[in-house]
Amino acid sequence: MSVSSAPHARRRLGVGAAVVVVLVAAGVSVFLGVVRSASTPVEEIPYAESSAQPAAVYVHVFGAVAKPGLYRLADGARVVDVVAAAGGLQSDADTGAVNLARRLADGEQLYVPAVGETIVDSPGTSPAGDGRVNLNTADAAALETLPRIGPALAERILAWRDENGRFTSVEDLLAVPGIGEKMLEGLRDVVTV
Repeated sequence: MSVSSAPHARRRLGVGAAVVVVLVAAGVSVFLGVVRSASTPVEEIPYAESSAQPAAVYVHVFGAVAKPGLYRLADGARVVDVVAAAGGLQSDADTGAVNLARRLADGEQLYVPAVGETIVDSPGTSPAGDGRVNLNTADAAALETLPRIGPALAERILAWRDENGRFTSVEDLLAVPGIGEKMLEGLRDVVTV
């Protein structure tokens, strides 16, 4: 090695050593950051619980209840829940005319009749009085007046309504076991929701 190349070699060695020191320092810094973040607990906030309000249904209850009115209840509430919110049944309420176990639907209007009271619209007919059977108010007897609906299928329709709440469209009948497209077409003009 010549005398003139020795300082040049030392300079290259110094620059190389400096680069290595910087790279090692960066690696150690990254490593310590990973170790620190792995040992530091992170609070996870579920998306669903952030400022979102629980689902609710609004039900207008009137008739033989202590405090008729509009009530907001948790989604999945039943008739018994809205009756309790309305202060309970009056002493003259016809408890057999109301299914207390039925799930409520948003926007529903619930009338609790008094014992011996005659309801102008008979259960099962549409409010317009056009002779169609209302899927949301019909009892088993009213459902059995429909074409191809016997006692077993009427009970399945009522069971579906009890489990899922009000029918929102005639097409909801397709969710009832035993009712297909062809049967639905035969019922479409004679039922309403």
